[in-house]
Amino acid sequence: MAFEGDSTPSFDSVKDAIKDKQAQGFNPGLIVLLVVGGLLLMFLIGNYALYVYAQKTLPPRKKKPVSKKKMKKERLRQGVSAPGE
Repeated sequence: MAFEGDSTPSFDSVKDAIKDKQAQGFNPGLIVLLVVGGLLLMFLIGNYALYVYAQKTLPPRKKKPVSKKKMKKERLRQGVSAPGE
C-alpha cells in the first residue's frame, strides 16, 4: 500500500484550495448584493409606512369649486335652462 498515511498529490491540491476558500471570508459580490438589497427593502418599507401614515392623518383633499360659467355651460349642454334666462 503506497497511499497508507499519505494522500495522492491531486487530492492535496483540492484540500489546499478548500483551505484557501475558507480563509478568504465572504464573497465581496455577495456583500454588495446584500447591502444594496437591504437598502432597497428599507426604502420600499419606509415608503409604504409613510403612505399608510399619511392616509390616516391627512384630511381628504378638497375639490376645486366649479366656476359659475362652467356650471352654466354644463346645464345648457344638458338642456336645463339657467335661472334668469
